[in-house]
Amino acid sequence: MSLQLKENMDSMFEKLENFFKTKTVVGEPIQVGETTIIPFIDITFGLGIGGGSGKDEKGNDGDGGGAGTGAKISATAILVIRGDQVELLPIKKAGGLEKLIDMVPEIMEKVNDHKSGE
Repeated sequence: MSLQLKENMDSMFEKLENFFKTKTVVGEPIQVGETTIIPFIDITFGLGIGGGSGKDEKGNDGDGGGAGTGAKISATAILVIRGDQVELLPIKKAGGLEKLIDMVPEIMEKVNDHKSGE
């Protein structure tokens, strides 16, 4: 039982390590005309592992185990680079997305082009 639990733990931590890289916190740059947009992402996760062994009422040996993870990913801000102007726009605050659209009106055209290409 303990060997299998260790293998499961190692596998989960390896997958988490591969997942939580810089690219998951700072997204890939998006080019819209002369403007570069870089998303920033907030990641929250939890991990649980358990196991046990014992005997049933007939004296038979038994063991069991389990593991699980959960994660939440949400965009928190967008870095906008246009020429010499650099601005970080928080998404969670009111007006962040509206300000982005005002700064980069071409973004709506790009979104609409993407939607029509699906």
